[in-house]
Amino acid sequence: MTPYYDAILFDFDGVLADTEPIHWRCWIEVLAPLPIDLTWEVYAANCIGVQDHDMLPFLSSLSKPPVAAETLETFFSRKKDLFRSRVLEASPIAAETVELLRSLTGYRLGLVTSSGRLEVEPVIERAGVGDCFSTMVFGEDVGNHKPSPEPYLLAASRLDAKRPLVVEDSAAGIASAQAAGFTVIRVPASSAVPGLVRIQLLESKT
Repeated sequence: MTPYYDAILFDFDGVLADTEPIHWRCWIEVLAPLPIDLTWEVYAANCIGVQDHDMLPFLSSLSKPPVAAETLETFFSRKKDLFRSRVLEASPIAAETVELLRSLTGYRLGLVTSSGRLEVEPVIERAGVGDCFSTMVFGEDVGNHKPSPEPYLLAASRLDAKRPLVVEDSAAGIASAQAAGFTVIRVPASSAVPGLVRIQLLESKT
């Protein structure tokens, strides 16, 4: 039987990898000299699914007294460097997710993330799943990040996919996939991805 979906497109942060707490802790550390109170609740509600650089105006609005978003550019660079080292120490892609990716041999797989190549590729390679993906779309590959449909449309175009299934965790990512016209699963956490994807694929065959 021919699968209903001709590709599966995965977000990275919070979907393939449990990285959002790492992102948050890195921001907390680099922003410590500033009067910015970035609690996990505030971060989760406003920053998940948003490209780091696009967060700067929001982060500046949290400062009391206010600071200009431009003044956070140096903190943004420090955060990126800190994340790259911390995420490799954490190895955030679970074994169950690696097993899922390796089992999906009947589908073309793509990765679609607002994060940069230098942040994501080392994690993918360390987990040994780089060869699972036929394409990867990073933040620097598009002019418009999620919630624009551009990232998912680019991935689908590269795969020549007409009926991709998208796996996302954030409001911005879901809006991006829906605007592209694709079916999307919203996952509550990366640990739920293997089970929810398998259920969706099974139901698509009935």
